[in-house]
Formats: sequence, structure tokens, C-alpha cells
Amino acid sequence: MFTVIALCAIGAEKVLANELRKLGFSITDSHPGRLRYQTDLGGMYRSLFMLRTADRLLLEAGRYEAQDFDALYEGARNIPWENYLPRNRPIVVSKVHSAHSRLTAITSIQSVVHKALVDRLCSLWKVRRLPETGDPISLRVYVEKDQVQVLLDITGEPLFKRGYRQEGGVAPLRETTAAALVLLSGWRRKFPLYDPFCGSGTILIEAALYAWEVPPGLGKTFALSQLPFGDLALEEALRKELKGTIRTDIPLYIQGSDKDKSAVEGARHNLERALQLIHRPGEEYHPSTVSAAKLPTFRRCSIEELRSGEEQGFLITNPPYGERLGSQEEAEALYRLFGQQVPHFAGWKLAVITTHPGFESHFGYRATSVRKITNGALPSIIYLYDSLPEGVPREAPLDQNKSPRFSENVKKPYTGASYVHHRGT
Repeated sequence: MFTVIALCAIGAEKVLANELRKLGFSITDSHPGRLRYQTDLGGMYRSLFMLRTADRLLLEAGRYEAQDFDALYEGARNIPWENYLPRNRPIVVSKVHSAHSRLTAITSIQSVVHKALVDRLCSLWKVRRLPETGDPISLRVYVEKDQVQVLLDITGEPLFKRGYRQEGGVAPLRETTAAALVLLSGWRRKFPLYDPFCGSGTILIEAALYAWEVPPGLGKTFALSQLPFGDLALEEALRKELKGTIRTDIPLYIQGSDKDKSAVEGARHNLERALQLIHRPGEEYHPSTVSAAKLPTFRRCSIEELRSGEEQGFLITNPPYGERLGSQEEAEALYRLFGQQVPHFAGWKLAVITTHPGFESHFGYRATSVRKITNGALPSIIYLYDSLPEGVPREAPLDQNKSPRFSENVKKPYTGASYVHHRGT
């Protein structure tokens, strides 16, 4: 058995934990942005293919106590690196984290661990130096309360890089964070889903992959297969098996819009690339492989033009802020305009992710629940609304400490008709 550390956005730990449990894994330890569990080689590959909210997986090569650099060196040298590392690749300690420990000098920790493994491998392999060219094998070291974890990257390119997004726009939402937002919203594929600020389409594409049961790592290759204990044949066999479970026969009621024409075109291109990654084994991909009636659609229009044609559905969105909009004042004006459309989506659920801490105040409605999450290095906030009300928002900025929660509206289920349309159509 192997011990694996799954990294995720800080704030997404519970979502990732739920994913791991559904795959049959038991979590043995957790820290902000990190979950620890045990599995075999097949389980590592399955995790790499199937986890939607994990950014990276690391193998725990060693764990020991060290209160000084001598103990740090000895512990790292005692790790059986010859079982983990190939002979023909350079090795780098790419990241070090230290907290509440006597060892605090990051560069010194980095160099001592690297020297220890080089000394061991040079002695065992009867060589004077290790390779210095080629794609490096990456290690990470965590030192917390004098406990050292030495971790080997088995991922390679980060898992949030699914392979479909080339049209990213400004300050894009990570795919893994978008997936966490969809899962936190409670959306299910039988309900309409709409993103009025779709940008590059990431939220809606992640929702479609989830609804179609597409393993998000299908288009990737993994560093694990380049390691001595990896198995490329197992990786490819599992890829073929998982492709056979995809459910693109399921119709989806997903729409996105944006006032930026280039963003809408980019979202369509990203969707096309996502479809190219998920066609079934033995099939040559063609756009007609998936019926157009079952695909997410993207259109150009502004937020004030939209109306709901259904009484239930989900709005999931990342409205512009910061780099995506010229000024804070513009963003706040847009949030107020967004709030003015709420009566047209009465009964719908809403999930918003933004870096603006005062979103509720300008939107005009208090969220049912709020949680903090990171999008890469950006601290962000997710606002969840259980059922949007029929009443208009407050004209003045909302006092978030005094605003009432809105009522729980129970509406009829979606019937399959067109659910979001332009005003006057």
C-alpha cells in the first residue's frame, strides 16, 4: 500500500473528502488544502483520472521526526529512494513548507534533503553524480511540529489543467475550483443550469463533464508512469475502461452567456476540445458524436436581457471582478444590476464565487451560506442561495449583519422547455 497526499484549494477539503470516500478511500489525516489516504497502485491511477477537485497528488516517500539538520539528513537518507526514483532523470526539491518547527530555513531544508538522497543513490548506484538534464522528478517537503514529510510528485502537469481550455480569458477560474463550485451548489443534471457571466465556459464545461460522468483526467498523462513502480500499461487500460463509462447520451439543459463576443467564441472552442478528449474507445471523434440537443450552449447577451422560462434551476457563476473588470466601482454596479434580475429567477438556486468581500451588499440579498475558498493564490468567497426570492433587491447597499434570509420556495420540476431567453423573445 502507498500513502498519498491529495492537494486541493483551501476551502475545498470537504468536497475532495467526499470524492475520495465515493472512490472507496479512507482519509487518515487532513490539513488545510491537503488530505492523506492509503491505496494501491491501481487506486493511485484511479485517483489521478477521477478526482475533480484535487490539484495534485503526491506520494509519501518518508515521514519522520527531525529537530535539527542532522536528523533531517539521516531521515531523508534512510528513505529507500532507489525504489521510487529512476536513474535517468534529475531530481529537484521544488517546494518546502515549515510551520511550528525548529527547522525554519527553507533553502537549507531543501538542500539537506536533496544532498541526503543524492548521497544514498550515488552510493547504491556506484556513480559520482546524478543526471542534471531532462525533465526533473519533483519532491516536496513539509515540516510541521518537527514532523517531516517527504513527498514525491506522481502527477506531473497539475490536474486542474484538463487539456481543453486554451481560451482562458483574464484571471480565469481554475477547473478544479469550478468543479468544487458545481459540487457545492448541489446541482444535478435533471435541472437547468445557467451561467450569465460564462467567460471561457469553465463552470459549464465542468458541470457537463460531471453530469456525463467523464473522468476529468482522461486527456492527461501522469508522472507516476515514469517512475520505477509505475505501470504505463495499467494507466492505458484504466483510461480505456473509464472511457467506456461516459454517459454523453444524457441530455443536458446548460446555457451560458457573456456580453463579450470573444469570450463566447472561446467558450465554444473550449467545449469542442473537451468533447475531443472524451469520445469513446475506437471511435473517431466527430462533433455529431454527441447530439447538439444534449450539449451546453453559449450566446452573447448582457445580464439585463435575460429571463427564466422555468420555475426551478441553478445559476452558477463567477461574475467579473478585479482584472476581469476595469474598476471596483464597475464591479459593484454590475452586482447591483445582477441583483435586479433575481425576481426573474425566483425559485432558482444560486452559487457565486468572487474575490469581492462585499458581494452581498451590492447584490442586495443575503446568502444562505458563505464559505471561503482559494482559486490558485486568490482568496475567494462562495455565496450559496437556496432559493431566490420574488421580491426586488434593496435599493441601498445591504447591511449584511441585518438583512433577512429569503423564503424557501418550492417550485415544480423542470419540464425540458427552453428555460432562459432574451427579453421580448
